[in-house]
Amino acid sequence: MTLFSAAACAPGATRGAESPITDGESLIRAMHDRYAGRWYSTVAFSQKTTRTPPGRPASEDTWLEWGAMPGRLRIEFTRQGGGAIYANDSSYIIGPDGQVAARRGERNDLMTLGFDVYSQAPEVTLAQLRDAGFAMTPLRTDSWQGRPVYVVGAAAGDSTTKQFWIDAERLLFVRLLEPVPNRPGLSQDVRFNRYQPLGGGWIAPEVEVVAGGQRVFHEEYSDIRHDVPLDPSMFDPARWSSAVHPPAS
Repeated sequence: MTLFSAAACAPGATRGAESPITDGESLIRAMHDRYAGRWYSTVAFSQKTTRTPPGRPASEDTWLEWGAMPGRLRIEFTRQGGGAIYANDSSYIIGPDGQVAARRGERNDLMTLGFDVYSQAPEVTLAQLRDAGFAMTPLRTDSWQGRPVYVVGAAAGDSTTKQFWIDAERLLFVRLLEPVPNRPGLSQDVRFNRYQPLGGGWIAPEVEVVAGGQRVFHEEYSDIRHDVPLDPSMFDPARWSSAVHPPAS
């Protein structure tokens, strides 16, 4: 491929003529097409995790995470041991003994919108989002943290319907709002902040979750690496303790 200019190939640059964005479906297709073939296939990082439950002291932990797109994520809890695996359509909680303590049939919406959308066919992403309860209409424009965004699934002023927000220039996921289970009228607001380039794509090294006007969960990434070779055993819950880890950076 001939490089005409650095700007033309920088993350976020438009690649040729893009189809008009008129609804959630065309937006997902545009997100995929913008970064197709350039987004990294794996990512690894250390995560400082801070929980601030209402009325309780904050607690901190360090998590080690590895993601392989599409659909796979491994989280190791360094303080208490164990962790979690997301593998396609299931999540597994791993106890300190390395055994599966619980399994649920679910995908990670944040993986789908923040990472997988750039690595898998748009039809797959759309089916997963609809299955997760997202409507692809209405679509509207708004602003978030001083930047224009597309909002899919909810009208202006509606903060309780499940919806996702996409940076209109870079076509990056920045926000998800959804009802908190068993808490009528309370929504969870997940925010991907401070995007920075990574490989041929981007990553948000800060994630925060706000509920009831209070930040209840905060993630800060460090030692971020991309396209690290990852052994499939890392995402096999039956091989949690024997999984082959990549060399430390």
